Amino acid sequence: MSLAEITTDVLPTAAASRRRLRVCHVSLTLKTGGLERLLADIARHHDEGCTPEFLALTEVGRFAEIIRDAGCTVHRLNPSGRFGQLKQMVQLFRRGQYDVVHTHNTYPHLYASIAARLAGVPVVVNTRHGQRAGHGWKSRTQFRWASHLVNRIIAVSDDAARLCVNADGVKPRKVIRIWNGIDIDDFQFTGPVTSPVAISVARLSAEKDFQSLLQAMAIAVREVPDLKLKLVGDGPERLRLEQLTDELKLRDHVEFLGERKDVPELLSQAGFFVTASLTEGISLTLLEAMAVGLPVVATSVGGNSEIVDPALTGRLVPPADPKQLAAAIVAMCHEKAQWPEMGKAGRKRVEEHFEVRRMVSDYEDLYRQLLKDVSRISKS
Repeated sequence: MSLAEITTDVLPTAAASRRRLRVCHVSLTLKTGGLERLLADIARHHDEGCTPEFLALTEVGRFAEIIRDAGCTVHRLNPSGRFGQLKQMVQLFRRGQYDVVHTHNTYPHLYASIAARLAGVPVVVNTRHGQRAGHGWKSRTQFRWASHLVNRIIAVSDDAARLCVNADGVKPRKVIRIWNGIDIDDFQFTGPVTSPVAISVARLSAEKDFQSLLQAMAIAVREVPDLKLKLVGDGPERLRLEQLTDELKLRDHVEFLGERKDVPELLSQAGFFVTASLTEGISLTLLEAMAVGLPVVATSVGGNSEIVDPALTGRLVPPADPKQLAAAIVAMCHEKAQWPEMGKAGRKRVEEHFEVRRMVSDYEDLYRQLLKDVSRISKS
C-alpha cells in the first residue's frame, strides 16, 4: 500500500451547502488523557455552524466539565451491560437526530457504530488516535469489522493511516489523515532556559517507557553532571519508577511532579523536552513543548517523525534503547547555543501544521463532504 492512496486533505464543501450540523462525539471516558483533552478543544473551538455533543461510555471527569463550560452537552451511559448500553445509544442517537456520529478508538468504534446505523444516522466516522499497541487479535478483529460500518476512518498520523490499511485491512479510499492539533494560545512562546533541565509530560504508564528514560539519565549524568529531569504526570508505574530512580542513584537529578495543571509554566522553565514513548499517535505534549519553544528529543515511533524535524527542531532516536537516548540527551546538552533557533522552528511548525482550529475545521469540512456524498447517493 502506498501512502499516496490515502487522502490527506479535506476538500471544503461549497459555502452554499453549509448548514448547522449536529455531531455526537463518542469516547470511552471524559476523565483524563490526551484524547479527552482533544475532545475538550473540539468543544471550545467548533464552528458556529456545528453543534457538537459528547457521549462518554463509562466515566466522566474534569474534561467533561471543560466541555460543559464551553456550552456543549455531555451525555453518559448508565451501567447496564453491553446490550443495555447499545440500546441506550440507539435511543440517544434517534432522539438527538444527529447528522454525524464520530467515534474515538476501538471500543466506541464498534458499539457506537452499530448503534448509529440502527438509529439511521447518515454519517459515521471513527478516529484512530494511535498505534493501538498491545491490542490483541480480538481488538483488531473488532476494529476491522466495525470499519465496514463507517464512512471514513480518520488517522491522526501518516503512520496510523498505514496501520489502518496494512494491519487492519481498511481500504485506502476509506482512510483519511487529519493531524491532531493544540490551541497554541494556551502555550505562550518563551523559548528554552539556558540550564540543562529536561522535562517530560505524560501518564506514567508502561507504553511511555520511563524506565528507558531513567536508564538513559543514569548514563547521561556521567557526562553532564548538572543535568536535571522533571517528570510531570501520574499513573500506575509511578511507584516502580521512583524505586528505579533510587536504584540508579538519580534522586538528585530526577523530580517527580505528579499531575499538574500548570504545564505551560513548567515547560517554560525547561531547556528541552524528552520522551521515550514506545507508541504514539500525534503526541499533544510534544506539540505543546514545541509551541512553548523547546527543542525535543523523542523516539521515532508513531507520528513523532511527522512532528519532529531532526535538522531543525530536535533529535529522534530508536525506542527502547537507553544508550542511544542518552547519547541524544548529551548531544542536546552540548548544542545549547542552537536551542533558541530550534525552539523557534518548533513553534513555527506547530503553528503551520498542528493548530487545533485547523484540525476542527478539517473535521467539519469532512462531515459536510460526507453528508453531501450520502445525499447525492440517496437521490440517484
